[in-house]
Amino acid sequence: MNLLKRFLLFSVFCLSFAVITLLSLYYYLKSDIPSVAVLKDVQLQTPMQVFTRDGKLINQFGEKRRIPVKIADVPKPLIQAVLATEDNRFYEHYGIDPIGLVRSALVLITTGEKKQGASTITMQVARNFFLTREKSYIRKIKEIFIAIHIEQMLSKDEILELYLNKIELGNRAFGIGAAAQVYYGKSLSELSLAQMAMIAGLPKAPSALNPIRNPQRAEVRRNVVLGRMLSEGYISKAEFNQATQEPVSARLHGAEIELYAPYIAEMVRSYMVAQYGEEAAYNNGYKVFTTVESDIQAAAQQALMNNLHDYDERHGYRGPERRLWSPDIDTPLSREDILAALNSSNELGQLKAAVITKVQEKQASALLKNGETVVLEWQGIGWARAYIDDNRQGDAPKQASEVLAPGMQVWLRRHQQQWYLAQLPAASSALVSLDPQDGRIKALVGGYSFEQSQFNRATQAKRQVGSNIKPFIYSAALDHDYTLATIINDAPINHWDKSQGVAWRPKNSPEVYDGPIRIRRALAQSKNVVSVRLLRGVGLDRTADHLLKFGFLEQDIVRSESLALGSAAITPLELARGMSTFANGGHLIEPYFISEIQDAFGNVKATSTPLLACDDAMQEDTPTQCAPRVISEQNAFLIADAMYSSIWGGGSWRHKTGWSGTGWRAQALKRKDLAGKTGTTNDAVDTWFSGFNRNVLTTVWVGFDDAGKPLGRTAYNSALPQNQSSGAESGAHTAQPAWVDFMRVALQAEPLAPIEPPPGLVSVRIDLATGLLSERNDHTSRFEYFLPETQPTKFVLDNDANTPFEAPLPSTGELF
Repeated sequence: MNLLKRFLLFSVFCLSFAVITLLSLYYYLKSDIPSVAVLKDVQLQTPMQVFTRDGKLINQFGEKRRIPVKIADVPKPLIQAVLATEDNRFYEHYGIDPIGLVRSALVLITTGEKKQGASTITMQVARNFFLTREKSYIRKIKEIFIAIHIEQMLSKDEILELYLNKIELGNRAFGIGAAAQVYYGKSLSELSLAQMAMIAGLPKAPSALNPIRNPQRAEVRRNVVLGRMLSEGYISKAEFNQATQEPVSARLHGAEIELYAPYIAEMVRSYMVAQYGEEAAYNNGYKVFTTVESDIQAAAQQALMNNLHDYDERHGYRGPERRLWSPDIDTPLSREDILAALNSSNELGQLKAAVITKVQEKQASALLKNGETVVLEWQGIGWARAYIDDNRQGDAPKQASEVLAPGMQVWLRRHQQQWYLAQLPAASSALVSLDPQDGRIKALVGGYSFEQSQFNRATQAKRQVGSNIKPFIYSAALDHDYTLATIINDAPINHWDKSQGVAWRPKNSPEVYDGPIRIRRALAQSKNVVSVRLLRGVGLDRTADHLLKFGFLEQDIVRSESLALGSAAITPLELARGMSTFANGGHLIEPYFISEIQDAFGNVKATSTPLLACDDAMQEDTPTQCAPRVISEQNAFLIADAMYSSIWGGGSWRHKTGWSGTGWRAQALKRKDLAGKTGTTNDAVDTWFSGFNRNVLTTVWVGFDDAGKPLGRTAYNSALPQNQSSGAESGAHTAQPAWVDFMRVALQAEPLAPIEPPPGLVSVRIDLATGLLSERNDHTSRFEYFLPETQPTKFVLDNDANTPFEAPLPSTGELF
């Protein structure tokens, strides 16, 4: 009895001592124990993902790969695998597993080593969120106290969900959702039992048990997990046998990029960092839905790259990247040595690195970087006459050996089901397409290759716009008593500049002068001297002030007469915004590229509320939703209608009075709802084409990044496709082909959307030669639109249609 009493007293003493010790430790460490209340609103470090408007992944930004999942969406076998391996009594204990603690203590006493941590899932959550992985008694005690707090604050499912989304699983994958994607390229629901067991076995040692680095050790660990699942009754013997026999199929999967659009993705990244800060932008799991449409964006990228290759090919071949051996001197490299040499080549855009291995009369064989052997037919080689300079090319080759030899490392590209000899384009380009009714960017490409240059030419390159400025010049003229029927003299200008001591002689390009010409035709045929005369007629300052209405910056609008020829330096996006005013009835829209931002769990955080090009009724009812009107609806229509003539021309070809506008190549699209304008600066340094209907507007620029370097000219090459024009580069030759190729796709599903004449215009039949009223109903006349009271009031003389008895004159400026 005395012995029993002593034992009880000793037990009470030990228990009391333990309680007092724990309480003492608790109060001692209390200030160091963090509040677990933050776990209620924990923000997991999840990368930002950028999507197209139709939900295709463009890119993701962030150091950690994580795909947050709800516990309800985790397959039951995966939960069982984790519990069987990490904490099978998870749903039974209160954050601490006494059995595990005792087992860990016995191991420590018997071996003197901290081999088993006895950490429950709750304790691992405590460590992962609040502590380090340091093995110390103080950290373990803190872990216990925090785990108890967590169990009081959260439900078991909430704790398990945090654990499954937080754990590190190797290869920068954090959480089971990311691990499924990184190792298997699948969602959780698509994983097999063996793959679930593989992931469940990783938390113990993500690096050592990694199935990519150490497939043998990973397989052993997987089978241990399956064995525990079998012993706990989670799976049958048959399922165990089948899963253990499954080969290790893990391999590294990147983010499932469905559309690579780096320039628009970088615009999003820059915006999100500026808006939310770098830490939040990269780690808060934002899902950003852009305004670009995947098929249209892909078409834009393809059109731009193809067009730059076309430009490059007509200017000649600059030769191989390097020679690995000379056929007549050196021993050819082995296949393995060739592949090793190619391995260092950074492939860009459409280009594939290759080494020529065999050359025949009109054919060559090449080994690609991926080990594939391909054949170049003559169609892919014959274009490659030698490049001399940007204005001169050598003679066309007659056999493949004039261009290629074994041992040459070259670039190839796949085009129209054939392999072509290629080279990295020397010129640059940009393309912007938007909805002119609200500013939504439908596609944007800032250059040939983002890997080659991150400079976004669509938004950052201020380049002279050339004749793309003329619609804005003509718009100013229409606001100052000119009409589309006004006659202006298309004749050379010789203006003495006293300050410079030289004469300014602006010229048409080409140098063709037609004498008296209507403004409609002058704009459609891009007459330089007419543009200068209109600027003088309106006045330089009034014209410049009018241009500022289109959103252009004061510092970009040069206040000299060269403004009429396009000396203003504007980005492609700024130009597209300004041009949209003619397509939408006179409103200045704000381009935008983000439609919606969601948090990591799909909750909408922000949506775009664009300003709309409203009709007059909506403008009165909901003015805050409407883009500001900067020119009249009538002015916008008249310019757009004149730009329609730039594509479709005028006159009668049957009566030999027909004429083409500079944008006639757009007729290939066979749509009568398009308007457009070419643009070429002096010496073809910058080339442009902008064109639109009511719903789609696209601007293309082509030039060198070296501002001031001309694009040159080319001689005819019969080996090039028929659409590869010769002569001087220009907006029509150089930029418009990309516009046509892109718009062919962009308009494919779009119904005709012509710009209809608004109320407030009158239409009368005029004589084509004089702009006066005509009573004739033949090829000498046409209907023309006018603002009220600006239409001609006199008729052309019947006996001489070319000699008006009274021509309408503008109230200001010169006529000739």
